[in-house]
Amino acid sequence: MKRIVEIVPARPGWYARWRLATESTRCYQVSLWALLEEADGTGREVIGVDCAGQWPGAEDDPTGAEFIRYLFKTPDSGPPEDAEPPAPRSAGFPVPAS
Repeated sequence: MKRIVEIVPARPGWYARWRLATESTRCYQVSLWALLEEADGTGREVIGVDCAGQWPGAEDDPTGAEFIRYLFKTPDSGPPEDAEPPAPRSAGFPVPAS
């Protein structure tokens, strides 16, 4: 079993690309980077957790998607062509107290 050693937020522009089907991929923005370490302290790896809550090696991925790679696109160059569209934002109106 691995343990989390450190977590840091991901800078804008990092994406995780997943293969959904033979000819279909989807990119999700990486939300954070986690440094993992083997229980005996011998090996370390960095993984990105994307905005959908998935990461390479996750055992509870219901989609069965295969992780391909991380990629970086400068924020001014726009998202990758297969990026998940952003979720609609609420109007942000205050909710009256009951």
